[in-house]
Amino acid sequence: MKLVTGLLAAVLLMAGMGASHAVVRIADDRGGRIGTYVDKYQGLRTSGEQVIIDGLCASACTIVLGAVPHDRICVTSAANLGFHAAWDFGANGRAITNPEATQMLYSMYPTQIRRWIAQRGGLKSQMIFLRGKQLQAMYKPCYLDAQAAPRPSSRRDRAVGQREVIAPDPAALARQPD
Repeated sequence: MKLVTGLLAAVLLMAGMGASHAVVRIADDRGGRIGTYVDKYQGLRTSGEQVIIDGLCASACTIVLGAVPHDRICVTSAANLGFHAAWDFGANGRAITNPEATQMLYSMYPTQIRRWIAQRGGLKSQMIFLRGKQLQAMYKPCYLDAQAAPRPSSRRDRAVGQREVIAPDPAALARQPD
């Protein structure tokens, strides 16, 4: 009897593993060059991976909201999105707002994010943050009954933010609502 129970548990575990998908966890990502993030998230969009926002995602990192389908993004209670105008270095080395790049960045965001930004006066040089209940009302909550799978990070991944592959726990998948 123990053998049959053990075999059944092993089969169910293997079936659950086949149904799970790797996800990308975003945390402590302060952004960078817009083009780098557009390229990165285009690859993420085509990969079909889920995205967990679990900490700071600021500046160009927020492009993920427009690049990856809404139903493949979830947020934790620690998620914190930071938005500001795009900028370039001026002749004297100081940051100056780039209106064309700011408009391009703004147009990448989903409607609900653009509406939220507009209600706060638009994208300006000062950072505005979307977090807590407001953010959780816009995106589904993450189920963090997941186990991080170790993954060697490349220098590029470290330069554009933390990237971890998460393999959901098969037992947790069974508890998640559809």
